[in-house]
Amino acid sequence: MSLSTEPAAVAAQAPAVDLIIDARDVVKTYRTDDVVVNALRGVSISVKRGEMVAIMGPSGCGKTTLLNCLSGLDSIDGGLILINGEDINKMSDNKRTEFRARQMGFVFQFYNLLPVLSAVENVELPLLVSGTKVREAREKAESALDLVSLRDWAKHKPSQLSGGQRQRVTIARALVNRPAIVWGDEPTGDLDTENASAIMDLIVGLNQRHAQTFVIVTHAPEVAARCHRIVHMKDGQIVREELLNGATR
Repeated sequence: MSLSTEPAAVAAQAPAVDLIIDARDVVKTYRTDDVVVNALRGVSISVKRGEMVAIMGPSGCGKTTLLNCLSGLDSIDGGLILINGEDINKMSDNKRTEFRARQMGFVFQFYNLLPVLSAVENVELPLLVSGTKVREAREKAESALDLVSLRDWAKHKPSQLSGGQRQRVTIARALVNRPAIVWGDEPTGDLDTENASAIMDLIVGLNQRHAQTFVIVTHAPEVAARCHRIVHMKDGQIVREELLNGATR
């Protein structure tokens, strides 16, 4: 499969008012005994449908906390988060879990693949858990592996795959339900330079072909440079934003 390596301009994908993420004045505080950590201090961020956004900043600045709050993996102590127009913090735990399963995909640094399952079984697992019929789940999983050029490796277990191939399986699993948003937490952090570049080629190509929205936490400038916008954080706040590759706001 041939994928272009240059990000598409956001303006061509979605009008400025078409926000898939709209977060306003988000506050998150962690309390342990007498210690209080203000992880997010009034963060506001919006992301257009089909946009690729990188979140950067020093360790402990709140990047992963912001991703977890935006995706509903963690609750917030103040503010508003709308995903596809829905307030995720007003949902019950069960509804929020179902919403994530339908609307979101996740790509993490360390793959989170089950070692006893083959690549296709890892990809189809979330579908089976959500009640998809076995035959339909397998067909969708095989199609997702096609997207990441791993159909021929479908029966291989994670231990039989390279790091780059394992991350491709993780991306296939994230995309198998055609989610509105894919969240990435250091998706290239465990890869060498060559594999990291190949994974970003894949992500950029998916963004171009399917207008897939990606929000990626990263320390790597070369990863952030492939996105449409970089959001810089420090001490639980967004301190500046940077538009790249012809993107507009």
